[in-house]
Amino acid sequence: MGRGTFALIMLGLPACAFAQQTASSLADLSLEDLANLEITSVSRRAERLADAPASVYVITAADIRRSGATSLPEALRLAPTLQVARIDASQYAISARGFNNSIGNKLLVLIDGRTVYTPLFSGVFWDQQDVMLEDIERIEVISGPGATLWGANAVNGVINVIMRPARDTQGGLVSAGVGNHEDGAAARYGGALGENGHYRVYAKASQLQNTKTATGAAVADGRDFGQVGFRADWRAGRDGFTFQGDGYQGRSETRAPFLGVLPIGRIETSGMNLLGRWTRSLDGGGDFQVQAYFDRTEHQDPLLYRPRSDVVDLQFQHGIPLASQKLLWGAGYRRAHDDIPNGVFFGFVPRSRGLDWANVFFQDEIRLAPSLDLTLGVKFESNDYSGVETLPSVRFGWKASERSLVWAAASRAVRAPARLDHDIRSPGNPPFVIIRGGDTFDSEFANVLEVGYRAQPARTLSYSATAFVHQWDRLRSGQPAPAVVQNRMEGDTYGFEGWASWQALPAWRLSVGGMSLRKHLRVEEGSTDPVGPSALGNDPEFQWTLRSAFNVTANQDFDVAVRRVGALPTPSVPQYTALDLRYAWRAQRDLELSATLTNAADPEHPEFNAAPGRSEIPRALYLQARWAL
Repeated sequence: MGRGTFALIMLGLPACAFAQQTASSLADLSLEDLANLEITSVSRRAERLADAPASVYVITAADIRRSGATSLPEALRLAPTLQVARIDASQYAISARGFNNSIGNKLLVLIDGRTVYTPLFSGVFWDQQDVMLEDIERIEVISGPGATLWGANAVNGVINVIMRPARDTQGGLVSAGVGNHEDGAAARYGGALGENGHYRVYAKASQLQNTKTATGAAVADGRDFGQVGFRADWRAGRDGFTFQGDGYQGRSETRAPFLGVLPIGRIETSGMNLLGRWTRSLDGGGDFQVQAYFDRTEHQDPLLYRPRSDVVDLQFQHGIPLASQKLLWGAGYRRAHDDIPNGVFFGFVPRSRGLDWANVFFQDEIRLAPSLDLTLGVKFESNDYSGVETLPSVRFGWKASERSLVWAAASRAVRAPARLDHDIRSPGNPPFVIIRGGDTFDSEFANVLEVGYRAQPARTLSYSATAFVHQWDRLRSGQPAPAVVQNRMEGDTYGFEGWASWQALPAWRLSVGGMSLRKHLRVEEGSTDPVGPSALGNDPEFQWTLRSAFNVTANQDFDVAVRRVGALPTPSVPQYTALDLRYAWRAQRDLELSATLTNAADPEHPEFNAAPGRSEIPRALYLQARWAL
């Protein structure tokens, strides 16, 4: 039986069993509930999803639960606009609208308002970012620039992971899972703090088994990881306070010596963070927010680099409602200090460095007519490498009807230089005959045009579609050894992304989504770059996802997801289809037992990197019990 036939049969099972259907269970939201869901990432204030003039997809808590995801990167596969490629047991490449690689740097990621990109390369170490998935309220995924509000590096998109307030996680919760490639456990307890406060504490641990190459050779990427954390919230009149923190530690298997001689040991990660936030409601509907956090991270990879960094971040914003306008302004300051001892291949000069960023932004939402809104915004952001960057944007939103929105946007966004651009050296000690960072490396920038349409023509159907064009200049490039990092590449990327949901029956929902992407990048005249555009990421020209969520009975769920990802050009990775299945049974009101089978129709496939040493992502079975105390 072919994979496609098998997938269609599995998706069709609910239609054959619809006589057993019941109403939606647990936290599943109707399509109208989703349209009315309040989000905050597009305009940095609460607004209905149906009214947001941007390509924004919301992953709900129910979506995550029903997917069987066991990590944050796996949960992000639920957004059809994101390119998520698993590199090995714990490493991922995640991007939006292209430029995907293991050190991707054009996607901004926030966890409860804390920016988690590393100053090393302006991207995310995904093996260090984890949360208790049961405590996620929603994940807001914006495709396209968010630089005016969120700053440099929010070029191709913004991911904002929003956790549930402590008052919504009272009592206890225990989950435990075992599988042929992964084991995990987590526990959380929440309680009251006097009359106006609530708290929760949690702990979680996971163990990932080694992957294998196509020849069956084991890759030493198995990993143990543990994390603990807390959150406390208070509400007193017009004031709200939040204080939260996390600490984590992980380590991989011991790797074989490089070339049989140089010991490279394990990849070890650790870190902690603390965040405080104060919000106040003002007379006349205004509000302000002050936030501060400290983030310490350490990523020890003796083969490549071993960065240790401390980040302090301060932010302020003030919302001022006027008669036909909503004015928002704010400012921020960020200080990072790191120390990067030499690895086998790379070093940094200077080894230790302090970096500063400062910004101020203004945004004005103007009601031009009852159904027409104009949003103007600009951010001025300074950094130590390229000076002051100006990040403007303009957005139109037209409510063509109560159930539809037409929107368009024009933006300028930049990817500011990082340590990997300016200070990297190879080998780690002089003479630097292979790679040397570029002292004159400047910001990469993009001018972006978008147009989109979102509608809910019926209570049982909703959809969204967006077309986009990114015009790039000063992209990262190099020259033959000794390679000096330069800005000598340019070009265009353009494409389409969309999704739809259909409530076929009261107990059966179908969701489909996908994207297409074309890239036309080139080195500038006179450049001697030896690699060319392939160094800027490895992206499929298309991908699509089809999901079926079916409530078999009031206490049983059956979910199916089919994901098709196009081939990657350089290095070549074949296209693949993944079929994921999950069955869940609520044996008691507070006890759920589930079985999740990923890659059900394919014993293994690669998702990234070059053969023959790349990891094959295997078929995996995971059995989980979740008990609310």
